[in-house]
Order: sequence, then C-alpha cells, then structure tokens
Amino acid sequence: MNNLQYVLLGMTGMILLALFVFISINIRLGKMNKKYRRMMQGVDGENLEKLLISHIEEVKYVVKKVDTLSEDCKRLEKISKDCVQKVALVRFNAFEDVGSDLSFAIALLDSYNNGIVISSIYGRNEFRTYSKPIISGVSSYLLTEEEKQALAQAIKIKK
Repeated sequence: MNNLQYVLLGMTGMILLALFVFISINIRLGKMNKKYRRMMQGVDGENLEKLLISHIEEVKYVVKKVDTLSEDCKRLEKISKDCVQKVALVRFNAFEDVGSDLSFAIALLDSYNNGIVISSIYGRNEFRTYSKPIISGVSSYLLTEEEKQALAQAIKIKK
C-alpha cells in the first residue's frame, strides 16, 4: 500500500504541474491574442487586410508613375543631346586703335560637338558679325585663331 500512496502522490504532483503549465500557457495565449487583435485593427480601426491592400494599390500606382517618369527622362535626355550644351567665349582686341577687348568669338555646341561659331569684330567706325557651322567639332570654313580657341574650349567641356 505504501507504493500506491507514492504513486498517487506522484500522479497528483504531475497533475498539479500540468495544471500550472496549462494556466501559464493560457495566460501567454491571452496576451498573444490581445496583441493579434490590436495588430489586426490597423490604423484608425481599419482592418489590417484592407490596409495592406490599399498600400499594395498605392505601390502599383507609384511604380507606374516611376516608369512614366523614367520614360519621360529618357526622352528629354535624348532631346537635350541636340540642344546647346557647350559654350565658350574668347574676347580679343581686333584693332590696335580700339581700346579694349570688344571683339569676341563664341562657340555654341551640342553634345555631339555640332553647332556654330559666331565672331564679332568691333572697330571704331563699324562692327561685323560672322557665323560658321561646326559639324563634329570641325568647320568647313577657315577659322580665325580666336574662333579656334573658342571651339577648342567648348569641345573640352564634358556634359
């Protein structure tokens, strides 16, 4: 009989231990349940699922917008290559009887080094303006030294 008492006492201890573990698990489960319910409420009482769906829709819209902007950027980049991007100016004194550097040569080039060189020669009684086309950094017309300087400076500009 003595052994039976020990067995019953052991079983009672095991049942109490199981009860303690059960209560502990129930308390933890209750806390997790509260956290889950709070999480599922989302912002302003909105359901988390609805919130996630709306965010996914916003992300899809933003991706479309970024794609559109990327295409626009590429198109504008292509257009800008044909615009004047490189400008260089050389001022000089064309005549000794004129007191300052009122004459100039200016080179206006696109990204492919195509464009124009404009020269203005200023004298006391008159001034003249000349323009010469530039294709791939070279002119089919004879360039003055100042025009060559302006062209060389413009070509050096990196865009």
